[in-house]
Parts: sequence; C-alpha cells; structure tokens
Amino acid sequence: MPDALPTADERAVYRAVLEAGGRVLFRDVAQADLPAVLRLVELGLLIHQTEDASLTAVNPRTVSERLSADLRSVGTRMLLRAEEVPTELDELAAAYDATAPRSGQGSEVQLIHDFGRIRHRILQIEADTREEGLAAQPGGARPADHLAGALERTRRFLERGATLRTIYHPGARTDEATVANARIVTAWGGRFRVLAEPFTRMLVFDRRIAVIPAAADNSTAAVVEDPAVVAFLVGVFERDWERAERVQWATVHQDGEGLPVHEQVGRLLAQGLTQRTVASRLGLSERTVAGHIARLRELYDAETLFQLGWQMRGSAAGNGH
Repeated sequence: MPDALPTADERAVYRAVLEAGGRVLFRDVAQADLPAVLRLVELGLLIHQTEDASLTAVNPRTVSERLSADLRSVGTRMLLRAEEVPTELDELAAAYDATAPRSGQGSEVQLIHDFGRIRHRILQIEADTREEGLAAQPGGARPADHLAGALERTRRFLERGATLRTIYHPGARTDEATVANARIVTAWGGRFRVLAEPFTRMLVFDRRIAVIPAAADNSTAAVVEDPAVVAFLVGVFERDWERAERVQWATVHQDGEGLPVHEQVGRLLAQGLTQRTVASRLGLSERTVAGHIARLRELYDAETLFQLGWQMRGSAAGNGH
C-alpha cells in the first residue's frame, strides 16, 4: 500500500517542520507546498491545531503503528505488508528523535515555557498514548476552541479501546460548550465528574507521563516521567475521582444547570445555601459570587441576603420551580 506512505516531497516538508522545532504556523509551510502539508495532516504525521492555526509534528512511529493496524484489518493477504510498515518510517523516526524531547529517561522532569510550546508537547505525548488518559481540569469551563479542536482526536482515541476520565469543577455544568462536549464524549465512552473542592490541575498519559503546572499562571508546565512521582499523581487523581460527583450530562439543561451563572447563584440562594457553599458548588471564587449577589439584591430590592433568598424562593414558586 505505497500510497499510504509519504512521498519524497512530503518527507521534505516534515523534515522542515522538525528543523523549525516541530511546531510551525500553517501558513508558513502551506505557501511552499500545500498538497504535501494536507497529505501529512491526513497521514497523522502533522496535527493541525485550529486554536492558533499551527502544525505540530508527531512521532512517526505512532503513525506507522496505526497504519500497521489498518493493514491487518483488511485480512491475512495484507499481513506481510503490514509487518513491513513500521520500518518504512525509520528514516523520519530518526529525524524525530534528533529534535524531539527524550522520553523514558526515568527521573527526568522537563520544564516547558509558553502556552504554545506546552500545547505542542502535550499533542506529541497525546499522540503516543495508547490505553488511558486522566485529566483534572479546575475551573468552571473549558475554552470552546480547545474542546472543538480536540473532539476528533478524542473520538479516535476512544475508538481504539482506550479510556478517558476527566474531573471538572461544578461550574462546568453552567457552560454550554463544556456540557455539549461532555455529552458527546460520554456517548463515546469517556467519563466526566465534578468535584466541589480545590484540586490540582494535571494530565496523565498511560500512567507513565504527567503534565502539571510549574507556574501560578500556567505559563510553565512540568513534564514528569519519574515512575514514583507519576504514581503519586495518579493516586491523587483517583482519590479526587472517588469523591467527585457523577453528572447526567445528557439532561443537564433539562435540570436547569445550564442557566446563566447569576441565575444559578440565585437558585442556590433560594435553597438556603450560604455564599461560601454557593461558591464551592459552582466552582467560583467567593468574590465572584459576592458580585452576582450584589446585582441580584439590586434587582430584587433586597437589603439583606435573607431577604434575597426569601424573595427568590417566592419568585421560583411563582414560576412553577
């Protein structure tokens, strides 16, 4: 199946991306040879990031393994050729090894600066992941463009029989894009829960590599391969997963959880919850909740929090809630 392998021109474009650090803007290479770029994306040697219109080079061994699996699936008559495919990309794999960060060094911790470089490295690790992905994502929502860009990769990952588990803060249930993504991925076999308490941001791939923040603003990440440290982080994730709440993502909006945040705050106040509890439940800061309460008190002309809760209970009853 020679048409499944990159041509000489396509290999040259791939090498050029590697020489540029493994990550380039789409427009910079597409001007020189657009068909070759599109073919490399189709093969999976390059990943197109829609968020910033860039291209990331992935390990050719990952592509060769996928091609081998495809060839095996067509029947025994193609088995011999399928066994040969991994060696077809040895030349490109050697070039990749010469530029890509080394894996499997045991105790290595690699620091990566800049959001674009962090996304680039995560994409490379993600492409090599075979069995399991764990993600702890604090905050009330995920960027919609990131979710959309990752959706197809997530589908392929789960279709291979891998597993994916994600923990969000409860505020994720109020974000339309996050809810829609969770609903789709859940149907494919992914699992999502919400945890109403602080937890550590982390990504763990096949229980062998973890990516964690190394700066308060998340502008620096640490890629950890030390088995003991990764095992500890997996233990932290499993502990949080067990405490996290299951969510019926298919009915979130029917249950009213997709309402605007200020209405969510009002509903919880009407149930008698305190400001601190509301903040914890929605995954927001108390200061943010206080701002929503101030606007609600003005709207309902309530002088105290007790009056606001009382009036909102009456309003909810009047609306049939």
